Amino acid sequence: MATSSPSSCLPIQNHQSCYRKPNFSPSSITKPKISRFTKKINGIRPIKLSSSLECSFNDCGKKLKVMGEAESGGIEASSVVKDELFVSFFRESWPYFLAHRNSTFVLLISAEIVDSPHLDPILMDISLLHGLGIKFVLVPGTHVQIDKILSERGREPKYDGRYRITDSDSLKAAMDAAGRIRIMIEAKLSPGPSLSGVRRHGDYSRLYDGVSVASGNFLAAKRRGVVDGIDYVSTGEVKKIDVSRIRERLDQDCIVLLSNLGYSSSGEVLNCNTYEVATACAMALRAEKLICIIDGPILDECGRLIRFLTLQDADMLIRKRAKQSETAANYVKAVDQEDFSGLGYITSNGKVPSQKEESFTKSYTPIFQNGVGFDNGNGLWSSEQGFAIGGQERLSRLNGYLSELAAAAFVCRVGVQRVHLLDGTVGGVLLKELFQRDGVGTMVASDLYEGTRMAKVTDISGIKRLLQPLEESGTLIRRTEKELLEALDSFIVVEREGQIIACAALLPFFEEKSGEVAAIAVSPDCRGQGQGDKLLDYIEKKASSLGLQMLFLLTTRTADWFVRRGFSECSIECIPEVRRKKINLSRKSKYYMKKLLPDRSGIWLNSTLP
Repeated sequence: MATSSPSSCLPIQNHQSCYRKPNFSPSSITKPKISRFTKKINGIRPIKLSSSLECSFNDCGKKLKVMGEAESGGIEASSVVKDELFVSFFRESWPYFLAHRNSTFVLLISAEIVDSPHLDPILMDISLLHGLGIKFVLVPGTHVQIDKILSERGREPKYDGRYRITDSDSLKAAMDAAGRIRIMIEAKLSPGPSLSGVRRHGDYSRLYDGVSVASGNFLAAKRRGVVDGIDYVSTGEVKKIDVSRIRERLDQDCIVLLSNLGYSSSGEVLNCNTYEVATACAMALRAEKLICIIDGPILDECGRLIRFLTLQDADMLIRKRAKQSETAANYVKAVDQEDFSGLGYITSNGKVPSQKEESFTKSYTPIFQNGVGFDNGNGLWSSEQGFAIGGQERLSRLNGYLSELAAAAFVCRVGVQRVHLLDGTVGGVLLKELFQRDGVGTMVASDLYEGTRMAKVTDISGIKRLLQPLEESGTLIRRTEKELLEALDSFIVVEREGQIIACAALLPFFEEKSGEVAAIAVSPDCRGQGQGDKLLDYIEKKASSLGLQMLFLLTTRTADWFVRRGFSECSIECIPEVRRKKINLSRKSKYYMKKLLPDRSGIWLNSTLP
């Protein structure tokens, strides 16, 4: 695909944001201080009033004075603005309500956030989203609380690599911390919504009930044992996630609270790594999203928010730091193509994928030992039940948020399509991320624009094969091979397993700051899978990166498809003059246009067409 390739910087913590291509640098390893003022304004966008609202706001004093209420003019106008914004928000959020309903999200809350005042509003928003039909599995972090308890008892925490060495004192502290956190979260989720504003709407007796929270022995673990001469004592590794019972609780309209304390087959309590538990759970449940709420944003070296990374970009970035970071090295070891056959992966047809097939494919599934997988019992990859992060590297933040990024990339490689890394210190971060087009966090995606790239000469035959049936039906105009070659630089294709499965063209008219969308075609075998939407979204972002402000198209038979995606019918005068002169009026095409919104997604494509 034509996204920017990452360089070698590590994401760091800061609360600024940007919409420029990330410029990574290895020197970005510090964690700057955050001003209270910056925290308050982060994520707030300026509001542009419609002309009618501006008129109402400016003239409302005069209008209200006629009724003898001039002094309340400002309040009345403010109410009008508030009401219109409220209605606008609901209408714009409609697609997100539909997209997220009945989805399963595994949500990891880092120990730093659990131990902060930011937890309360996050839990309030989780309760709200649960009411909208989203199924949550919450995995709270505990290491900060464990370390505090140990300190209070005059004991020192011990770590080796990513894992805590859980001696008897540490295990007691882990059990105390997990119990306190569970009770606190259950208590804060128990109240229902406020009743003061809903009395006028009729029976609200059911609103007295709070959210049902289910916890239990959903996590089976086994001792980590002695590794490289280090006895981890009561430190555990994920052995099995009880998927069926978690699903049962979710279907009963419960939020599942999954502790990092696992239980062994001999009845022992084992302290597991929170990230290993959360990532294993997300993979086992085949969750739509893994959301990690951490204590800062993922930024580039200039302190600008990285809003999006493809799996390829995240993978390349982590690999560049493999020699400087134990977590990055563990990631590379776990997913290295050369050792792929020994990592417990299989494709959907039961075969071990080749290096070519393995490259960022989603067709394989993880096989873990004794439950989440590894039913062959051969012990392969037994230390990688999910992806553990932690220890001194994460505590010191010497490598920024590279650990979290590695966990996100790992999960994306094994079937979870989206991982969101969110700064929990930002108010309403969950709502802003899930119900706004561009969000406010960093998303790592395994499938967005996968295989999408600018066309090459070798793609001509594949493009012709897609266009021919549509040309014969009259949906598209006929193009000779010579015409395709001349326009090849404008074509975008989606490739899967060496085959072109979709194509489209973006023809820019720079003087008019507009572009024509042409020749969208999807292979019959791949229709209904969102490939057309992927292409159109790619084209819109491509057009924005070229400085274009409007897209237009000519169509005879596909108007409905484009109308549903934001295009509206227009007159021929809206088409650039140079293009109007070439239109075959005998086809009696309809003309449609769409104004482009400023793109703040952070997804950067080639700045110019090749």
